[in-house]
Amino acid sequence: MPGAAPLPSRLVLLGHPVSKSLSPVFQNAALAAAGLPIRYSALDVAPADLGAVIEQLRQEGAAGNVTVPHKRAVALACHSLTPVAQRAGAVNTFWFEEGRLMGDNTDVGGFAAAVDELLQLRATDRWPGRIALLGAGGAARGVLVAAERRGVEEVEVLARNAENARQLQAEFPVVRCADEALPPDTALVVNATPIGMGSDDFPLSPAELPPGAAVLDLVYRRGETPWVLACRAAGHRAMDGLPMLLAQGALAFERFTGRPPDLRVMRASLEAR
Repeated sequence: MPGAAPLPSRLVLLGHPVSKSLSPVFQNAALAAAGLPIRYSALDVAPADLGAVIEQLRQEGAAGNVTVPHKRAVALACHSLTPVAQRAGAVNTFWFEEGRLMGDNTDVGGFAAAVDELLQLRATDRWPGRIALLGAGGAARGVLVAAERRGVEEVEVLARNAENARQLQAEFPVVRCADEALPPDTALVVNATPIGMGSDDFPLSPAELPPGAAVLDLVYRRGETPWVLACRAAGHRAMDGLPMLLAQGALAFERFTGRPPDLRVMRASLEAR
């Protein structure tokens, strides 16, 4: 992936909250390994301040990533989107070209890489069976675009916000709004909600998982999330969001710098934290 712009003045992560993000750890390790004279930092930005912060970053010639709750808002603010970001309607990677805000979505590629790792598939394989998706926000949109691309015919969406779920159903033909019980032929259950990020709560009881379903929690924590540990103890193949975080971060790094990062350095920085 070639760089879309000259090297940024700095790199940032926009979110609210962002204090526990690991992105600065592995991105700064990769920047140092590549000998690049810029740094990556997390900026906690309340929704009301997002526009002003983006304007300041534009003046600085900065670039960066976007996390909860700003992915949809940044997509709407962009002058131009890559095809994958346009399909997702959400942005997690941004930069400026001649003062114009540009957006991409590397969550799609990162999620696909994580599913392939979890299910031990090749990047050219269709994903088996039905997916159950918990949540209907910006992260869920990246999941749906990846599912479309990998031949999934049906994604059952369970979300607290019924309006958001119906909007996804209108935009993505693969979406079905699920009832409380998941279909027994569900092959993969994905948590795309923030549940578990700052608590030990479960997005879904392991007892409610269909037999044989694999579990991918997009939330990540030191030592894995309690939900992943509980699902694995109940006999399910399960993984947290760290592999996806690294994969999408590597794609973003290449977008910013025009060169691939050293993945070994990125992983080692997280193991040493």
